Amino acid sequence: MSSTTSAPVITTDKLTKRFGQFIAANELTFQVAKGEIFGFLGANGAGKTTAMRMLCGLLKPSSGKATIAGYDVYTQTEKIKRSIGYMSQKFSLYDDLTVAENIRFYAGIYGMSRPAIKEKTAQLLKELQLEKEAKTLVSELPLGWKQKLSFSVSIVHDPDIVFLDEPTGGVDPVTRRQFWDLIYHASDRGVTVFVTTHYMDEAEYCNRVSIMVDGVVAALDSPTRLKQQFGRDNMEDVFYELARKATRKAD
Repeated sequence: MSSTTSAPVITTDKLTKRFGQFIAANELTFQVAKGEIFGFLGANGAGKTTAMRMLCGLLKPSSGKATIAGYDVYTQTEKIKRSIGYMSQKFSLYDDLTVAENIRFYAGIYGMSRPAIKEKTAQLLKELQLEKEAKTLVSELPLGWKQKLSFSVSIVHDPDIVFLDEPTGGVDPVTRRQFWDLIYHASDRGVTVFVTTHYMDEAEYCNRVSIMVDGVVAALDSPTRLKQQFGRDNMEDVFYELARKATRKAD
């Protein structure tokens, strides 16, 4: 994993979102460095989705401050959207397009030039070892390959940050590990990875982990230090120690 000593690319200061009297995310304060793999954990209802939507420029905060890749979440949301990548478990490639066509399509959406699209398409096909499948319809790919292609497409425009919202849900353990190799590779290239997951073994792969409970950050540190702090052998037990105190049931 890459070094996390450079200037932060995500900064939040008491970032808060209210829906009427309900405080979905309460005074979130943290920083994420360039190239860091930052795990963002929390049970259902913890406020993860609300927080991520604010950071992606999709939801205006009620109060507090935040900058994403140097851009303000209140006034520069369009610039934020152009500076980030996004992938979720439900991220949709187009099944009726080929592998190469999907890459070219999304690269075009991100505003890349035709020469850059051509070069990047060839690069991704080689990296993913899908050169022979370039003209294969995505619908014919195994789920694991679809997920890896989806991730590569989400960073085809070389964003500063990629937000991954439970990207490995429903994927077998071997493919999940291969998917994380792609994450490491992106991190080594300087891409900041902000990832939510329900798999606690994946939390172990992160540089640092934040655990939200009832709208607040209840813990934030490296997996090793969190296990030491809570006297637990694994992140699953750390997560349970915090999450069992939650009172919310839905996000």
